[in-house]
Amino acid sequence: MVDLVTLGEAMLRLSPPTGERLETARELDCQVGGAESNVAATAARLGLDTVWLSKLPDSALGRRVVSELRRHGAKPRVCWSEDGRQGTYYLEAGGAPRGSSVVYDRENAAVQTATPNELDTDAIEDAELFLTTGITPALSTTLFETTRSLLSTDTRTAFDLNYRGKLWSEAEARDAYEELLPAVDLLFAPERDVRSVLGYDGDPTALTARLREEYGCETVVLTRGEKGAFADTGDQTVEQSTIAAETVDAVGTGDAFVGGYLSQALRGESVERSLSYGAATAALKRTIAGDIAVVSEAEVERVLDDEYDGIDR
Repeated sequence: MVDLVTLGEAMLRLSPPTGERLETARELDCQVGGAESNVAATAARLGLDTVWLSKLPDSALGRRVVSELRRHGAKPRVCWSEDGRQGTYYLEAGGAPRGSSVVYDRENAAVQTATPNELDTDAIEDAELFLTTGITPALSTTLFETTRSLLSTDTRTAFDLNYRGKLWSEAEARDAYEELLPAVDLLFAPERDVRSVLGYDGDPTALTARLREEYGCETVVLTRGEKGAFADTGDQTVEQSTIAAETVDAVGTGDAFVGGYLSQALRGESVERSLSYGAATAALKRTIAGDIAVVSEAEVERVLDDEYDGIDR
């Protein structure tokens, strides 16, 4: 049995050297990134047997995505398509006051036409957990229907709200969440999305309790940015603080948290252990360029043991 199956888009991330502008850059660094593929890769690096499902163009760019995920131990099972293209995004990193900016170029990506009969649904049925995020149903009407169908399997399910304002409005996302969330067992919910998209008010205890009550989720993990995370299982609530890190690249931090959390939760570890592992994995990710948390179990354990002194001797 596979531990974890994820479904979603992976894009090629193209970035000029730090401090340079896209309009003047003469070279671009190429990375692979996508919320669900990031989670699959991170969890695989932390010892889980993971599968990533998607649809890709049968091209050198599509194969670039697959080879990158395999490097990290995830198992891509994709539908290869003669139609559609490989989605990309451009990340221009900059410090204050300019900040960093992202330009997406994903229109007509092959994944946007993926249907259940094109995907390896047997992998989902044989998995301990199936995960996707709010990015996937936002990409197209077809993917919304695919997401809804695959969340309805008998396999235990996980979902990360992961709202993206460049993909749909808050009202559209709210309507979609209300339709999808009753099928979700484990919900990862950024606090900002719960407040702005769902319109909830209250402290973390009130927010997670309402999510559990309204949608029937077994566990809700509220991610709170610099304030850490808060989990509610119905039987207990657990808080986890953020672990300080020097930020090299913040992209993918939330996915690293989810991958770290699941690496323990799917082994039957406690919520406390899962939250702390997620926090340590997220902290490590912030020190690493690219979307994927290129970490090891030993590094995460070292962070949790607070043994790091700045030099790996």
